[in-house]
Amino acid sequence: MQSGISASQELQTAFQTLVSSPNQRGLLCTIDKETLAPSAVLEPATSSFENDLSLLQPHLLPNAALYIILRRYPASENAPFVAITYVPDPAPVRQKMLFASTRLTLVRELGTERFREQIFATTKEELTKEGFEKHDKHVGLEAPLTEEEQSLGEVKRKEAEEGRGTNGRRAHVSSGVSMPVSDEALQALKRLENGQDNLVQLKINIATETIELASSSSTSISSLSSSISATEPRYSFYKYSHEYNGESLSPILFIYTCPSGSKIKERMLYASSSRSAVQIAEVEAGLQIDKKIEESSPADISAETIDAELHPKVEVKKAFERPRRPGRK
Repeated sequence: MQSGISASQELQTAFQTLVSSPNQRGLLCTIDKETLAPSAVLEPATSSFENDLSLLQPHLLPNAALYIILRRYPASENAPFVAITYVPDPAPVRQKMLFASTRLTLVRELGTERFREQIFATTKEELTKEGFEKHDKHVGLEAPLTEEEQSLGEVKRKEAEEGRGTNGRRAHVSSGVSMPVSDEALQALKRLENGQDNLVQLKINIATETIELASSSSTSISSLSSSISATEPRYSFYKYSHEYNGESLSPILFIYTCPSGSKIKERMLYASSSRSAVQIAEVEAGLQIDKKIEESSPADISAETIDAELHPKVEVKKAFERPRRPGRK
């Protein structure tokens, strides 16, 4: 899912002020009226990052998502900031999905090169001194990498990709998360156009972060909602053969479902990778996706809702009739 949200001019200005103001520790952002907007500045900054985290805690609500930009490293470094997406579990499902799918946009529009790392947090405790210590220990964060070390790491990553051979293909996406796809999933998509099956469901293997085939089947439109998992997110590609205005149509639909009970990491990965799934289908499998549909629950999917998406009713407005002048027939 690509949210279509962009950074406002106010956010761009606020971030530039943060960059040039050592007395500011951080900047808080939210999504307001389809734009990324600043909501608060964390100041004044002291010489201690850990002590200044106390400035952040009053802004962390238990049921509202928030973007947090913190100056964690010296201003002399190329990437002194960390970008944090704070999405507590009690937050509304739609808000969770929106913040997860827009987090990369925030960093990209403000300048990826300015951010050392990105953190996804779900509790206030993760954003305390102890929380950062635990995070650093987990990721093995040490001194900044030299340019040579960074280059070596990039080489190793490329070698690892090449080493996958034909077991996985990588979808290159300009924004969102690029994720490998299994050959089994790719072949199932290729068969969707002319094969017997009209429903291909893909899932993400969370451990390996790979798009895999969940199932391939033949399903009627009346059974579609019950065929899609109600407990786990799914990318479903459905060939919907039907009649409309006397014409036989078979559009291919991309349906992204994310049940409210899904785990937070699942929601984050699926929301950020939906564009990658679509591009795999279009570019690598050669499919034409005619409509993209997003629902929280498969129960919201029916022939009526799909028909309304594909064939919206056109409201015919009556022409305005000018009233006749008095006395004229």
